[in-house]
Parts: sequence; C-alpha cells; structure tokens
Amino acid sequence: MKTGKKSMTLEKKKSLTGWGFLLPATLLICWMNFYPMIQAFILSLKSGMGVNLSFSGFSNYTRILSDSTFKQCLFNTIFYLIIQVPVMLVLALALASMLNNKDLRFKGVFRTAIFLPCATSLVSYSMIFRSMFANDGLVNTILKGFGIAPVGWFANAWTARLIIVLALIWRWTGYNMVFYLAGLQNIEYSVYEAARIDGAGPVQSFFKITVPLLKPTILMTTIMSTNGTLQLFDESMNLTSGGPGKSTMSLSHYIYSTSFVQSPRFGYAAAMSIIILVMVAVLAVIQMKVGDKR
Repeated sequence: MKTGKKSMTLEKKKSLTGWGFLLPATLLICWMNFYPMIQAFILSLKSGMGVNLSFSGFSNYTRILSDSTFKQCLFNTIFYLIIQVPVMLVLALALASMLNNKDLRFKGVFRTAIFLPCATSLVSYSMIFRSMFANDGLVNTILKGFGIAPVGWFANAWTARLIIVLALIWRWTGYNMVFYLAGLQNIEYSVYEAARIDGAGPVQSFFKITVPLLKPTILMTTIMSTNGTLQLFDESMNLTSGGPGKSTMSLSHYIYSTSFVQSPRFGYAAAMSIIILVMVAVLAVIQMKVGDKR
C-alpha cells in the first residue's frame, strides 16, 4: 500500500546532518562578528557627544578626509606595516630554516628562546624597551662607550617609530617562526638530500624547495601580520604614548583616544573603525589573489 510520501534520500539526510552541526557555529559567528560590524556601521552614520547621537549620514566619513591627525596616524600605521611585516617574516623564515636542521644541537632551546618574547606581557616588554632606550638607558650607555653622543630616542618622531618597529619584530618573529617550522617539518628531508645530490646548494634549496612548498603558510602569516599591524594599539599606547605629539600614534590608538580619552565621539570613532575594516579586507583579498594561484 502506497502512502504517497517520498522518503528522504541518504545523501539528503547526510547534508541536513552536516548543516545541523554547522548551524550553531554559524549563528555564533554571525552574532559575535557580523552583528557588531553592522552596529558599528550604523553608529558611524551618527554624530554627537557621548550618548546624544543623531543620524548625520556620511558626515563622519567626509570629516575623516580633512582630519590631519587621522592622516598622520594612517601614515604611521602604513609605515609600521611596510617596514615591520616584510622584515619580520623574512627573519622568521630564515630562523625556521636554520632551526629545522636535524643535525643542529640544542635546537629545542633556541626555538624556545626565540618564541619566548611572544609569551611576554605587553606592558612588561614595553617597560623594558622604554628603559633600554631612555636617555640614561642601556643603548645610550653603549653609545657613550663608543664615544657617540646619546640619542633622545623618544624625543624624535623617526627614532620613536624605529623603536616601535624593533619592538614589534622582537615580539612577533618567534610567533611566525613557529608556523614556518610546522610547515617545514612536513617537508621530507629526502627532498633536500635529493637536491643536494643533484648539486643544489643551500641557497638554491631554500628558494627552489622551501619557499614554494611553504607558500600557503607564507600567505597565511602575511595576512595575519598585515591584519595585526593595521590594528596596532599596544605598542603605540604603552611604548611611546603616541608621542612625541601624535607622531607615532597608530589608527587604533587614535580611535581609542577619540572614544575614551577626549570628548567621546563614538560615531566618528566607528567611522574610522569601518575604514580599517575596509583596508584589512582589501589587503587580504589582494594578498590571496596574488599568493593563491590554484
């Protein structure tokens, strides 16, 4: 006797089960990520002080174009990005290649030592760098020993930016090195031995074997580092306090000051946050298009 109802196929049951497992995570991502983004965009269309806000269209975005402090902070952030990210990633890749040598003794100690800065408290390491580069700090003491006049590292905009770049490289190189080490350990030593038998030197092996096989990892660390640098806050806040003046202030630091230090202008701060979001998204898409040729 036919009931007239069609039974669900096995493939459809599997598909529905999969969507059932994905649904909680999808809802959480929408709630935790996309809902705040939408709220931030709506907030960016309002202007006023504190909670007294009213819709003003795109006036906050128009104002950004003539804000000299925003332009200064944008320049600082891009400066940190184009100097720090390439240097840090190249250094991390070189260190990972050296520490992947199976004949190297105490490589576990070296790996731990290079990774340790990443586990250091942000405030602690900022205080250490501040004391090292103070007028009577370690660096100036060494310079005096060589007969060189002390440098006011935090009094000059370019030297203060240089200290932030050095601090970022010191802290995050080991973190990226771990990703490269994980990728390198998936490459069989026999590949390198075969290349050596064919007459390839260390440099040729690095550029012909290591770099191509690590390309997905390099792409991932580039996107992560770019994203992190565009949202740079801690070093600008704790190391230089954005000074001298606002010459080392990052965009995130300026957004924080606009929201909580100066008269609270949440709408304007939200508009700047949307600008950073767009920059991160555009750079990530470009890097993925350039780096992923599959």
